Amino acid sequence: MSKSNFSDDFKRDAVAQITERGYPVSEVSQRLGVSPHSLYAWKKKFSAPSGGDDRDAEIRRLKRELTRVTEERDILKKATAYFARDAK
Repeated sequence: MSKSNFSDDFKRDAVAQITERGYPVSEVSQRLGVSPHSLYAWKKKFSAPSGGDDRDAEIRRLKRELTRVTEERDILKKATAYFARDAK
């Protein structure tokens, strides 16, 4: 079994195809002729740190707040239409 040496630029491009362009690992693996295991290792090494838990928690909090505010807006729209109808 031979060990191929790929440049860091090649590895970063392969990782970008997975993380930024959204291609599946299996497709990139077949296209580039590298093992999926290698791609996962490169992804772990070269992908930008995501900020992880803090960012995910903030996104969840904002989604909950958006849902609440949307519901409040809908209630106010219905109340406005109800009172406008009675004012006629």
